[in-house]
Amino acid sequence: MKLRLNLILLGCMMSLSMVFAQTSAPDNWFNLDLQKDGVPGVSTERAYQELLKGKKGQQIIVAVLDSGVDYDHEDLSSVMWVNEDEIPGNGIDDDKNGYVDDMHGWNFLGNKKGEDIHHDNLEVTRLYVKYKQMFDGKDASDISKKDKASFEKYGEYKEVVEEKRAKLEEDAGTFVAIANAMNTLQKEIGKDDVTEEDINNFESDDPLMTYAKQVALGIIAEGQPFSRAVKELNEYADYLTNQYEYHYNPDFEPRGLVNDNYADPYDRDYGNNNYEGPDARHGTHVAGIIAASRGNGTGMEGVADNVRIMSVRTVPDGDERDKDVAAAIVYAVDNGASVINMSFGKGASPRKELVDEAIRYAEEHDVLIVHAAGNDSKEVAYGNNYPTDRMEKRGGFLGLFGSKYAENWVEVGALNWKVGDELVAPFSNYSKEYVDLFAPGMEIYSTVPDSEYEDLQGTSMAAPVVAGVAAMLRSYFPDLTAEQVKEILLDSTVKQKVKVTAPGSEEMVPFSSLSVTGGIVNAYKAVEMAQKTKGKKKGVERLPGGGVSDDMIKQNKKAKAVVRP
Repeated sequence: MKLRLNLILLGCMMSLSMVFAQTSAPDNWFNLDLQKDGVPGVSTERAYQELLKGKKGQQIIVAVLDSGVDYDHEDLSSVMWVNEDEIPGNGIDDDKNGYVDDMHGWNFLGNKKGEDIHHDNLEVTRLYVKYKQMFDGKDASDISKKDKASFEKYGEYKEVVEEKRAKLEEDAGTFVAIANAMNTLQKEIGKDDVTEEDINNFESDDPLMTYAKQVALGIIAEGQPFSRAVKELNEYADYLTNQYEYHYNPDFEPRGLVNDNYADPYDRDYGNNNYEGPDARHGTHVAGIIAASRGNGTGMEGVADNVRIMSVRTVPDGDERDKDVAAAIVYAVDNGASVINMSFGKGASPRKELVDEAIRYAEEHDVLIVHAAGNDSKEVAYGNNYPTDRMEKRGGFLGLFGSKYAENWVEVGALNWKVGDELVAPFSNYSKEYVDLFAPGMEIYSTVPDSEYEDLQGTSMAAPVVAGVAAMLRSYFPDLTAEQVKEILLDSTVKQKVKVTAPGSEEMVPFSSLSVTGGIVNAYKAVEMAQKTKGKKKGVERLPGGGVSDDMIKQNKKAKAVVRP
């Protein structure tokens, strides 16, 4: 691959300033309280201290459908789901659930030899390849009436992929070169904490190194830690390179490695038990937000106690595939998950009916799904963001029965840690119809692999905050159904009567116009409401005010749904 270098990229410094955005969010802010602490957290600590103190909850399984989870992390190892019906390492499917040695979950991105997919295309690239095989070299006059819509889609996908790939060839080359120059500058100076004096004293005749000095001086002038800025620049260069080499590369096709019958939606006999995968940063961060061990004096505090994290590896570096998403949901349901967190999404879903069927299956088995709204700074609509709670038409003459919305689905937008007109994270998607509520998603400090911690941001971080609150409710109020938990989460949101900057624009809009509820999820208010709500689950009891008895904890130590044939 030959990547072109262009040192005079007009938007370069603007992009760099985004990469090096300053972090000053208070520690643990997503668990804090707006009135007490001045940040729009979800009042987790207040809920435990004032409403749940002295009460016992039952153990809840939360499935993290993601890139994988570091199950040995110091803050997660004690909260990982353990399949007690499976004997580790014996190569036998002891519990007869169809998966061998699935001690902490399953990996649907690998094969039985233990090989794993790391990178994949975006869905738009896969669709472009599919339609290119059908229509390449043809014009509109060659196309039958029934193929006209597909031919038009081919034109759209072709334009997107080819234009994006051409731009990436230039941008990736630029940022890779700058990142290499910054690495060289840091190495030559020989210090992590490079100062303005160090940079001014550094001499070089290389034009690229001169440019690197200018960038470095800009970083220091903004008060950024130099070593962190270099690290993030390298990550951004890698991101662009991966987009060029994998995401938008029509010649890259990794799926053959899995060795499943990809055309058969019910062939789920594939994968392996590498539930960490080759890059578990994203999934580990998500898992920590939900349930990192509370009160152990280590790292950070997850939202929920009494949780066991099930890692179901579903998302590569690229777009997830509909078949894997459906298989992962069914696996989570069949193995006892009460809440499923899905911090992923894409712009097209060619096998949406498979995912719809799995969502219905979760709904039938009383499992709540929490989904991130996405980070495109756009208004979500049906047809531009998947997966979604809007089901395809289920039948009837010409589909007259219409669409159905899943009642076990919560869609989450992301908040900034700042109040006022900057309350909404600038990257967050939004919708008065399709986004249910907002939760903290900017500069969230959580677990990453190798027992480390990091600030990350995205609706990917906001969704697990809500999943954690949902798990809290399901633990202390086990007689509540998934639909009731959803209703409580939405009805107990904290409203903010402020105007905010709409993501993707400079327009000021009411915060209430960006979601169904116009509010922020709140653990304290949710617990208050749960205490007053009569559960609809039959044969399940809770103590007055919330909590469960020791006998119930023993009875519910491990519960599995019936495995679907």
